[in-house]
Amino acid sequence: MGQFDMVKDFFLGISRSRVSLVGGMLVTITTPFLVSFMLADTIWHIKNPYFGAAVYLALGPVFLGGLAMIFIGAFFFRGDRDVHLFTLQYLRRYFTEPDMFGRLRRNVFLIVLLTSVNFAVFSMFLYRAYHYMESTQFCGQFCHTVMQPEHTAYQNSPHSRVACVECHIGAGADWFVKSKISGARQLLAVAAGTYPTPIETPVHGLRPARETCEQCHRPELFHGDKLNVTRSFLPDEQNSTVYNVLLMKIGSAGDRTQSSHGIHWHVAPENKITYRATDYKRMVIPEVTLTRADGTQTVFRTPDADELLQETGQEDAVREMDCIDCHNRPSHIYLPADVALDRKLAEGKIPQELPYIKQQALELITVDYASTELARESITDGLTSWYKANYPQLVAEQPQLLEDAVAGVVTAYTENVFPEMNVEWGTYVNHISHGPDFDIGCFRCHDDSHESPDGKTISADCNTCHTLLAIEEENPPILKTLQGAAR
Repeated sequence: MGQFDMVKDFFLGISRSRVSLVGGMLVTITTPFLVSFMLADTIWHIKNPYFGAAVYLALGPVFLGGLAMIFIGAFFFRGDRDVHLFTLQYLRRYFTEPDMFGRLRRNVFLIVLLTSVNFAVFSMFLYRAYHYMESTQFCGQFCHTVMQPEHTAYQNSPHSRVACVECHIGAGADWFVKSKISGARQLLAVAAGTYPTPIETPVHGLRPARETCEQCHRPELFHGDKLNVTRSFLPDEQNSTVYNVLLMKIGSAGDRTQSSHGIHWHVAPENKITYRATDYKRMVIPEVTLTRADGTQTVFRTPDADELLQETGQEDAVREMDCIDCHNRPSHIYLPADVALDRKLAEGKIPQELPYIKQQALELITVDYASTELARESITDGLTSWYKANYPQLVAEQPQLLEDAVAGVVTAYTENVFPEMNVEWGTYVNHISHGPDFDIGCFRCHDDSHESPDGKTISADCNTCHTLLAIEEENPPILKTLQGAAR
């Protein structure tokens, strides 16, 4: 045995195990590529999600698997001669016999070097893999077809500079573990093609809303009212511009004001609001309970509350109201067709000077198309043929107008509708607003139908949350007054 040293014994063990040999080959081949790619990603911050997947979800696991195979094969091989690597009896000889101890010292450098290299690569891989799987590119682009609607809506939202994990995971080991378990299940669903279309809103999978939102927002420090001026366009020949001017009663949840008031009264500490909904989407709310600071309660119920709750089995499902009950789509916002076109007209992406563009675009984008590609072709052909038939001179003299209009209308459609995922106009509702089509928002509770035993109701008066200063007026006097005051 004296003719062998520890390193020779170790490599002898590897050579006698096919498992270790395969593992050694994998490590030898993958290490230079893995290190090079990770350094490139660290220096240049490569945004391609498939590059990251190849490095951190394919190449890295192969490297780790190779390391595991080396040690498993070396410790559990059986041959003509059993090396007994690193057993107590084996190691004792290296520390008690002078010749063997000298061999040990000569081999320590190589052992430490190999261990350090593997540890460095292993640590770098774990660090970079962690950040890759926390990146917006991984969340939104790796499963391209599945997450395309959510990622597109996220990019156009006010929170587009907030990483997905800030809301979906956030701080804390417990939520990190929960999210990764949930993510593994979702990856399996994507691989097996068993995911729902459209993707359901994860109302039960997110962290508590106030814990998330109030990392940046402090409703108790909001004060006063907010002036909201929006432009919209009529479907007439001139695409006439009209204005909506609202004075939003944002109010405050208390703290530095004498009492909570306005819209944020709902989340004030002295006003605890709980409710029962008929399903997880929380679109139908038959019962609302207000608990005041002194402990007194007022229960508001619709006439059919008992029947609805019994039918759906939600008699005992009580939820406390928080931010997400109104701001239910803060980052993944899908606009109604009319509003989507108004945005593009206001931005100049659709030329307002093109006659009837609002009318014609609205007709074309509200058709049910089988695919996005078919929608592009149909919208392009529909607008082109209509304007060539009705405004041939305008198209001939200013072809760029029609070209820009087509591009803008197609963009308005593709940013909000995804036929491949069954996401149509109105698939996802936004409770922060309300309208005649599908966004009932505030009216889930504020409908004058929720009544308490003493005859009080939850008011549906428009002036409860805002003051209407102008609704679809071309030249509202209030706007002139405000602009004059600003000068």
